[in-house]
Amino acid sequence: MASFNCTTSSSLSTLRKQPLHSDPFKTPPHLHHLSPPISHFSTPPLTLKTLKPITSQTPLRSSSIPITSDLSTTSAPQSLKSRLKNGETLYGLFLLSFSPTLAEISGLAGYDFVVVDMEHGHGGISDALPCLHALAATRTPAILRLPESSPMWAKKALDLGPQGIMFPMIDNPKLARKAVSYCRFPPNGVRGSAHTVVRASSYGIDEGYLSNYEEELMIMCQVESEEGVEKIQEIAAVDGVDCIQMGPLDLSASMGFLWDPGNKKVRAMMRTAEKAVKGGGGAYLAGFAMPHDGPQDLRQRGYHMVSGAVDVGMFRSAAVEDVNKFKMSLMKGSDDDDDETAEGGGKHGDADDKYWSE
Repeated sequence: MASFNCTTSSSLSTLRKQPLHSDPFKTPPHLHHLSPPISHFSTPPLTLKTLKPITSQTPLRSSSIPITSDLSTTSAPQSLKSRLKNGETLYGLFLLSFSPTLAEISGLAGYDFVVVDMEHGHGGISDALPCLHALAATRTPAILRLPESSPMWAKKALDLGPQGIMFPMIDNPKLARKAVSYCRFPPNGVRGSAHTVVRASSYGIDEGYLSNYEEELMIMCQVESEEGVEKIQEIAAVDGVDCIQMGPLDLSASMGFLWDPGNKKVRAMMRTAEKAVKGGGGAYLAGFAMPHDGPQDLRQRGYHMVSGAVDVGMFRSAAVEDVNKFKMSLMKGSDDDDDETAEGGGKHGDADDKYWSE
């Protein structure tokens, strides 16, 4: 049977009575047999040397653009409102996918603005924010279209800091005045204030936000019903309304032509609305391109902002075309195979040999 050496009570007492050592690196006497002196592992103290300043090295640069420590010297792009005042016609895109990647591509492609559509797109405020980040990286202005005209939606959208906000279904000047009030802080409106911590004010870093936000924000009212067209000149004249956005699809539906937005009666109603806005001398005119009414047509009729496409529609068209092209190639290839078979055998092998020999 194996035997075990057990520590006696007297030896335990001896261990408890060992004095505390002031030097934490000195091995206690009763542990000499377990550990070599700590000095065996010690190294001489490090000697600090004074580093000589480098005077001849050329600073590294990632490009030929001069490096400056003052980031404020980078000129900010003109706001949408400034460009419209200068007489420019702006061309944009509607983003329904809420894809930050597609938002970034849109900005890099050169669109003047991108409308992040919370009315018909699946996303909300939290989904819109990454798209605004992507657009900001390309210095492309973002416009947020609200699901409905309400102070709650306007407040949350405006806190994200878009350059523009679009209110749907504005049918009369009363609704337009309410929309403007949702964008103004008291006493000029009813917008709730958290300007010290939200993105719109650079999280409180932009000290001039309260002085400039009204001038920089573009308020857009969408007219998309017969009632709205009848009141469109009054809507455009409301103080604070910067732009009237025409809605041809909802307008055609309100007139009983849901499946026929190009109906001549709808077109006539659109022309009436356009003339009223342009003749009023107040708000700018914005619109959607349609298959029967392209971007160039809108520009020639005096539209100041033209939205030529929707990201989802562009991808759909490209995807359908790609699939159709492949299926057509299969049908063509099948016809060629039939012709070769009819002419005689051996053609396939020859074709393969020729392919590989190339």
